[in-house]
Amino acid sequence: MATRRLTMAQAIVTFLQNQYVERDGVEQRLFAGMLGIFGHGNVSGMGQALEELGDDLPFVRPQNEQAMVHSAIAYARMKNRLQMYACTSSVGPGATNMITGAATATVNRLPVLLLPGDTFASRLPHPVLQQLEYVLGQDVSVNDCFRPVSKYWDRINRPEQLLSALPEAVRVLTDQAETGAVTIAMPEDVQTEAYDYPESFVEKQVRRIVRGIASASEIQRLADLLAESKRPLIVAGGGVIYSEASETLSLFAERFGIPVVNSQAGSGAIPWSHQWNAGAVGSNGALAANRLAASADLVLAIGTRFSDFTTASHAAFQNPDVTFASINVCAMDAHKLGSFPVIADARAGIEQLSEVLAARNYASAAAYGDEVEQLKAEWDAITTEIRTPVAGETLKQGQAIGIVNEASEPTDVVVCAAGGMPGDLLKLWRPLDPKAYHVEYGYSCMGYEIAGALGVKMADPSREVFVMVGDGSYLMMHTEIVTSLQEDRKLIVVVVDNSGFQCIRGLQESTGSPSFGNELRYRSDATGRLDGDYIPIDFAANAESYGAIAYTAANAEELRAALQSARSNNRTSVIHVYVDKRITVPGFESWWDVPVAEVSDRPGVQKALADYEKNREEQRYFG
Repeated sequence: MATRRLTMAQAIVTFLQNQYVERDGVEQRLFAGMLGIFGHGNVSGMGQALEELGDDLPFVRPQNEQAMVHSAIAYARMKNRLQMYACTSSVGPGATNMITGAATATVNRLPVLLLPGDTFASRLPHPVLQQLEYVLGQDVSVNDCFRPVSKYWDRINRPEQLLSALPEAVRVLTDQAETGAVTIAMPEDVQTEAYDYPESFVEKQVRRIVRGIASASEIQRLADLLAESKRPLIVAGGGVIYSEASETLSLFAERFGIPVVNSQAGSGAIPWSHQWNAGAVGSNGALAANRLAASADLVLAIGTRFSDFTTASHAAFQNPDVTFASINVCAMDAHKLGSFPVIADARAGIEQLSEVLAARNYASAAAYGDEVEQLKAEWDAITTEIRTPVAGETLKQGQAIGIVNEASEPTDVVVCAAGGMPGDLLKLWRPLDPKAYHVEYGYSCMGYEIAGALGVKMADPSREVFVMVGDGSYLMMHTEIVTSLQEDRKLIVVVVDNSGFQCIRGLQESTGSPSFGNELRYRSDATGRLDGDYIPIDFAANAESYGAIAYTAANAEELRAALQSARSNNRTSVIHVYVDKRITVPGFESWWDVPVAEVSDRPGVQKALADYEKNREEQRYFG
């Protein structure tokens, strides 16, 4: 058997750059490159291997380990989970910095390979720098913290263990149902140890992604459910986009007269202007979508995991006779809410169902279509009003969103993650392209925005990428502006300044408590609390210090001018926008379960508790 003598780290690099994936006849490299920050735990192993052998595994050096994982998973999302980055860090804090990113990847079903350094397998120099000493066992390190947030986890204590670990890692990463973060911990001494690896292990390997199809009986039963329903509704999730099923779903909805609503991850699954697109559903949903959901007698979920925001904490679907069905590659998701489960690829499942319905000459009632049209027109008018600035008034967040949306082209991308902005974007942004809307809301991870936008731009440099980020999230992780400049990956970052975590302040006050601990204020000498004057922060100056082009906008005209200038620039631009701190986009006939203190002397809390208990009466069990 032909072999090749390599260190463990060299074998990893050689293996990764020879992995390919193929779906629908299109073949491409599985790993686009490696993101990494070096320290003593990986520089002499992975660093040496990448420098010597990694020409086909381009290396990107970010500024923060958590951020690089965000960039990697945003890249994978843009590539429909068919191409990804690996991330390497040193042992200790470099490794644990990636745990939040790992959780973000796994929650969102997005693939990323994490290669943290680890302490010596030999244990001879222990305790080493950055080692956690655990009294109950010497085989535990901080990398064990990755276990609960990884879909696959391993530690390589001997170089030949790669022969089983890496193929299994790739299997999980390319599994459309079970993908997420994969962690392989690498003791720093083993990284440098040599082994005679079989040539077949490091040669080109192609993993084929097969679109799973449903059984004929499942599709027939699903068609029966549709035929029996009077008010069917499709909930489109991110799986529709990953499956590249947008056109298929658009044609399906039009042909059979079934309205489509979407989750956060499913926004853009079909164009917002499509006649059967009723908008987002749930706690941050559209008026049209939520009214249709409330009366739907059959909810067909396609590629969604039914999060509490999508279901309005199980309060969105109020028809007493409502039935659920689901097309999903993941069995766990397909069975949620007691759904009739169809385990299949989204595009393949829709195509199968379409054939059966066409043979039956199925179509929904004309009156139902008229109702959808009327609701959609009403909702479009509401959002247009919210998005439109009023002369002489302070700019509001919803208006800023509208202005940025108008400045974008159909194939441009908006990126956001946490706070109140995702909910407002879900209601107000009008995507025409399946990849135009990129909001991480499975984990709602603050700090994702700029790092994620970098991953989007790396995945498709032809698109203009707009980052919509609140000042609170910007302060958590803005250093990847430097990486965007370093890599010549231009971003347009819009920092909406409302002096802190205003959406959480609003949530706090909705539960009856006064504002406490959520705004960017100085500590008051009089009260001892953080309720002094607002802290003035010059976000434009901060960005300019990194080398970005910076603007400040205090009204609609200045924001439009800044966006126009930023589009013409060839490097990352940051626009600091001042908005009204108190005016938010309202909810529309929806609810979100946020518990209220059952014991309090405050009348506001007592009233909020009474309202909460009344709202909980709308919460339903589906099973």
